[in-house]
Amino acid sequence: MNEGLENLINTVEMALFAQPPKTEAELRKFIKAMQPIVAPSLSEDDCEVIARQIEEKEGVRAGLGALLAAGDFEPWLDEAKPGIQPFYWDRYKKQLLRDGLPRDVITSTDEVTDRILGQLGNPKLAEKWDRRGMVVGHVQSGKTANYTGLVCKAADAGYRLIIIIAGIHNNLRNQTQGRIDEGFIGRDTGNLAAGRNRDRKIIGVGKFDPSNTPVSLTNTIKDFNKETATTNTSEIDSYKVPVVLVIKKNHRTLQNLLDWLRDNSAKGDSEMIDQPMLLIDDEADNASINTKYKQQLVTTINGQIRDLLGMFHRSCYVGYTATPFANIFIDPDQDDDMFDEDLFPRDFIIGLDAPSNYFGAKKIFVDGMPESEEATWLRFIHDNEDVLPIKHKIDHELDDLPGSLITAVRSFLVARTIRDLRGQYGSHCSMLVNASRFTRVQGLLRNRLHEVVERIQNSVRISASMGQRGLQDPELLALKDVWKQEYSEAGFDWGEVQSNLLKSVASAKVVEVNSKSNGLSYEISGDRGQTVIAVGGFSLSRGLTLEGLTTTWFLRNSMMYDTLMQMGRWFGYRIGYEDLCRIWMPREAIDWYSYIANASDELHQELKTMERAKATPRDFGLAVRSHPSSLLVTARNKLGSGQKVTAMIGLSNQFVETARVSLKTREANLACARRLLDALDEAGKGLDEAKPIATGFLAQNVNVDLVDQFLAGWRNAEESVQTDTGPIRAYIRARNEDELDKWDILVASVKKNEPSHVLGKPIGPAYRYIELGDLREGFMSFSGKRMRVASRGVEKVGVAAEKAANAEAEYLQEKGKTRDDKVNFPDSIYRSQRDRPLLVLHLVQPTPPKDEDDDPRAAQIPTEPYLAWSMSLPRSARPTEKVEYVVNTQRFREMFGEEEEDDDAQAED
Repeated sequence: MNEGLENLINTVEMALFAQPPKTEAELRKFIKAMQPIVAPSLSEDDCEVIARQIEEKEGVRAGLGALLAAGDFEPWLDEAKPGIQPFYWDRYKKQLLRDGLPRDVITSTDEVTDRILGQLGNPKLAEKWDRRGMVVGHVQSGKTANYTGLVCKAADAGYRLIIIIAGIHNNLRNQTQGRIDEGFIGRDTGNLAAGRNRDRKIIGVGKFDPSNTPVSLTNTIKDFNKETATTNTSEIDSYKVPVVLVIKKNHRTLQNLLDWLRDNSAKGDSEMIDQPMLLIDDEADNASINTKYKQQLVTTINGQIRDLLGMFHRSCYVGYTATPFANIFIDPDQDDDMFDEDLFPRDFIIGLDAPSNYFGAKKIFVDGMPESEEATWLRFIHDNEDVLPIKHKIDHELDDLPGSLITAVRSFLVARTIRDLRGQYGSHCSMLVNASRFTRVQGLLRNRLHEVVERIQNSVRISASMGQRGLQDPELLALKDVWKQEYSEAGFDWGEVQSNLLKSVASAKVVEVNSKSNGLSYEISGDRGQTVIAVGGFSLSRGLTLEGLTTTWFLRNSMMYDTLMQMGRWFGYRIGYEDLCRIWMPREAIDWYSYIANASDELHQELKTMERAKATPRDFGLAVRSHPSSLLVTARNKLGSGQKVTAMIGLSNQFVETARVSLKTREANLACARRLLDALDEAGKGLDEAKPIATGFLAQNVNVDLVDQFLAGWRNAEESVQTDTGPIRAYIRARNEDELDKWDILVASVKKNEPSHVLGKPIGPAYRYIELGDLREGFMSFSGKRMRVASRGVEKVGVAAEKAANAEAEYLQEKGKTRDDKVNFPDSIYRSQRDRPLLVLHLVQPTPPKDEDDDPRAAQIPTEPYLAWSMSLPRSARPTEKVEYVVNTQRFREMFGEEEEDDDAQAED
């Protein structure tokens, strides 16, 4: 976007912020009135572009999230507000508006940060207090912007010492310091530390009002240093302005800070420790957790954070995380241990809603990956094994690149060109390549990618200006093929793209980002944004933001919820280029993301449900720990034991399904199903009498005994841990006289598929792909690691129409959408409305994964359908009652492998 356009849109948006929403005609009239004053060189077409951008932002909505709080806290903020001058917040609000955040997002940020501040201790209350809380957001959804707003409001309210613990690497700490410089301090701390002119280095919020500048004991160049801090002690004695530190989550840094605080306290400077202190722990699930079965260093950092909090008479701890399945909740030992942890958020938990334009896991891996497998943004990697296997050693040689990675690079360069044609010339554009845990291999990848980019640039320089004749160049022709495959409907024909290629890709570069090298820089060169391909591992997997991330090639495989989600740097906001984004990854990783996206979405919904029920943080902690998906986390955390471990799981308001079936038990399980259908016939509820619906045949008000008999006869595969019938039957038996005495039974049938008669009735089987490698182990995994058999919407079956409509209306309201929007409702919203539990019988015809039909192993796939089942259990009046599952960790290791740690996953010294 050129400078005139940018100035006009910023001026218009700031002027509109304090005014009521305008109609289309009013908005255009307002822009035309401002244009001659702010940007007289702009045309009428430019004004129309601005109007449309503003209208797009006006359509973005953001909810207020959910709040769980302990009931013994005295509210203070409302009463204190008349005496609070919102100096720092007002500056930051203007900064957010100038940065282009939609009006509704800024308003919700204002309200949500008020909710968080109101849960902190009152800084004007002189007596001792301490508060512990957590904010649960989404990966790359704006957590940094949220806690920067909280810092501003805390400073306005009277907090004079604010410590932010950022990531375990310098690059993330430096990036976080830069955000605080822009959003709170208002000056470039790195240039100030270098002794350069103070006034010339006013940035961010300082451009609105440079007064009352907070003192920063860290800067964008250096982390906390005792000597430097000591020289600044005279500046902070009066505490007229806030003091802020952004430190790395490192045991040596934390020890230096503790020593410095103790030294000053010993010298009689009690003023410092008497100040109300706010500690924000970014990525709170990473290295802050007191996990006894991981590295001792983790426990050390946990202890140091607790020591830091203990040094102040009045302190608040607020942990920010996007992974609520993290170990801070999933300590598989006793429930009491969880609550007794000093960093457990015992006082409050706040769940943040992502704005409606958030490009997140559910949108990409669930809504954007339909059962037809025609993915919107995702592309499969299946050509890497001969060149760069997912599992490789540190000395792996890399002389070539997989074809899909070269295609991804071409896609990125074409997308950059289209973004420029859309007026995004001044915006940054990035590609992520995360394919190895070894920094040595990352270096080789960088070199090979540099060669590829240079080859493309040379071809573009020579051939792009030659029109049709230029397509004789294989590289230029390959770029056109990518455009035709991916972007032919992006609004520009190939001639326009080819003509602009050189200007767009000439400055593209490949950089390495890890603990040993960081070539990542997002400085504007003239009016041109950076075009960067970033190669890395762990450093690109936590917190670090890649500006304008458009293309990703991701060759990693982890089934740890927090690790996998944090690796998703492609989540975030892609205003004006979401349709250009592409993500290449192995099918197995896609399947894991789909599974985790559903589980995480359910937990955010559970937060809202618990808020309505006035539940406490402890209740939520127990809910996370007892979620069926925590079986996977529990087993992973205990892999070191190599033995069977026990997990206590709750089944209230849960959905379970047979993700895996044994090849040996087909006939036995089909016979089990036929006995159930015969019993339904005898009870007058057989398929002939059942209610035919779009998804099959529904028998209602069935006695629980028939369900229990089916489960008793079912032969469960050891690999399908969640459908172990022992715990499920125990849960049902405890409720078989009241909550679960009557059931609905659905025999699912896909009408468009050729019917099978293996159950004695014509039933259309569902087609589900399986992982071919599992066949040699004697089982099949339906839908791969996604572990899905049921089709979307199955849990709506049997729910009263009025209740289903109410659930949908409530969901739309929470998401800021209407019935006119295209919305895929999650099944969990119907489950919570159920009057009776639902058992679903599925006939499943296994198929090879897409593009793997010619794999020799595909010939081993059974040609006859197998039986599977799923179960939707309503919310119980006794939700805290759990059942016992046993996980064989040795078998788990064989199925899923060990977690591999990156070269640079350890904290830097």
